Order: sequence, then C-alpha cells, then structure tokens
Amino acid sequence: MSVQPDAAHSRRDGCAPFPPPTFETVTHTLPNPNGGPAPAIDIRYLRVDYGDFCAVDDLTLAVPAGEVFGLVGPNGAGKTSTFRVLTTLMEPTYGEVLLDGVDVLEDLEGTRRIMGYMPDLAPVPSDLKVWEFLDFHAAAYGLGRRSQRRERVAECLEEVALSAQWGSWCKELSRGQTQRVVLAKTLLHRPRVLILDEPASGLDPLARRDLRNALRKLASAGATVFISSHILSELAEMCSSLCVMNRGRLLAAGTVEQVRSQLGSTERTLTVTLLGRHDEAAAWLASQPAVHHLRRAGLQVVFGFTGSDDAQADLMEGLIRLGLRVRAFEEKRSSFEDILVEVAETNRRS
Repeated sequence: MSVQPDAAHSRRDGCAPFPPPTFETVTHTLPNPNGGPAPAIDIRYLRVDYGDFCAVDDLTLAVPAGEVFGLVGPNGAGKTSTFRVLTTLMEPTYGEVLLDGVDVLEDLEGTRRIMGYMPDLAPVPSDLKVWEFLDFHAAAYGLGRRSQRRERVAECLEEVALSAQWGSWCKELSRGQTQRVVLAKTLLHRPRVLILDEPASGLDPLARRDLRNALRKLASAGATVFISSHILSELAEMCSSLCVMNRGRLLAAGTVEQVRSQLGSTERTLTVTLLGRHDEAAAWLASQPAVHHLRRAGLQVVFGFTGSDDAQADLMEGLIRLGLRVRAFEEKRSSFEDILVEVAETNRRS
C-alpha cells in the first residue's frame, strides 16, 4: 500500500493539500547487478512534512540486495525522517516504501520481522554482562528456549568478532565494542535489511575497520545494509554505494566516483614538476582550456583543472611534445568532506 496525497491530507487538519508527485520528479535508481529481482529497499515518491516544513521531498531510491549503502547529508538533509519512515516509527505524508518486498506502511509487524534497526547511541545497560543483554533481547524476540537463545547469541557475537567478550560486563566495553554489541543485538532475529543510524559515530580507526569488516561480511551473506552519516569519507570507506541528500532532496546516488561526478566535483589541482623551462611550461599551460589559478612554486607549476580525464592526459602529452622534461605529474581531487561542505554552504545561502 502507498499513502496517497488525498489520504494524507485527511490526517493533516488545517493544512493545505499538497500536489501529488509528478513523473517529472528527479529519481535515482541503482541498477541491480544481478538483474530481475526486486530491490531490497524500494522508496517511491516519499514525502514527509512537519506542518509547513518539508523534511523529505519526493524521494525515490532503489537499493539492490547485498549492498552496503550509505545515506549522507548535512544536518537537516532529511536523513532521520527517512529512517523513521523505513523503521515504521513514522507515517509519511505520502509515498510508498518496500523492504524486501514487504510494504512498510501496510504491514508493520511483517516489516519489523525482516528489518533490524540500530539507532545512534543506542543505550546498553552497565549492570548486565554482554550475554545477558543479548539473551534478554533474544527472549523478547521469542527465539526459543534458553539453549536456543544462547546458541543464537554466540552466533551473533561471532559475526561481529566479539566472542571473547561473551562474559564481559557491558560497562567494561570500549565505544567500538559497545557499537558492535548493539549490532549483534540487531542481528538476533536474522533481519534481511539492516538500518543503521550513525553506526561509526565516535569510533577510532581500528574500531571503524572492525565495524566495516562486520558489515561487509553481512552483505556478502545476502543482507542489505543501509547506513546514515554526516561524514562522507566515513561512508566512502564502508559502503559499496551511497547517496547524498540535502534539504529533503536526493542530489546524487551511485558508487563513490559516480556521486563525485554527479555533484559536479570535477575540480582537481594538478602539480607538474619540471627540470627547467618553467616559464615556458607555465605560459603554455595557461593557454589551455579548463586551466585556471596557475602559479609557480619552485620547480613546480600548480594549477586548477576542470577538464575531462582525456583532456588531462592531453596536457601531459603536450608538455612532452614541447620537449619539456617532466619529472612528476600529480593530481589532487576535492575531498569528500569538501564536497559535503559545499553542499551545506549552498543549503545555508539558499
């Protein structure tokens, strides 16, 4: 079932009706590499309003099974509202959401059976041991007798590489270990779709590596993992694909490089190190298209470049054809943080 605009209006007393989504709405759909099967996460024309404020604006996104997929954006981008709908905690103004073929708005219990949700900074009681904490939740899920629950708890701890902490007190765990215990709790009922809100928040590099390995292992076993973060580089190292939201709209989706390209971030800084004839090289480079902000720095010529990869290769070929002795040709692209800062600044100005 999808919530249609008219139905939504009947629940929003005093609010003017919103127009239904049109087919001109920009969508981002990731191709299923295996072809055929329906996506594990299928969001269509999702809109979430708080009074007159639109938090999510006609979001359409499809994620194939087995992906570790990231959702990134600055504060106010719409990440939390999107996750609240996906996890059955909020009904949207209108739209349709399917998780592994289950209609989130029509079948709440069915959705909760196949979905695991890990909120940001999920509480873990300090007065329980790790196995007691997990056994409590296994019992709440109705996972059989005590021996069966113990077996499942052991399996989940092994999946997140925490078997050695079975008998540890929760209060003794590091931040990274605590995050992985919460992930183990999220896995107890064998969800097919995992929705993780800022799972790497506050983790050191080693803990992030452990979490990344655990998520990739889950994805290789067929689970679909949907992660949110406001740190783009954090998701880039964890995810096979990702998307960027801002002010409720989806700006880009795909692989890391596809997202960089869709956001128009072709800007790069090139540094050419030469053995002599620097002024001649600088003059020739300055005359080339897509070259800007050129300057000399000792043996180097540094400049900004917005051309294609082929055009960049032509620059190197042209320098060599002029008989210039090129010792090094280096490229530095905008970092993912730079891209997100630019998105946030655009948001602030508009």
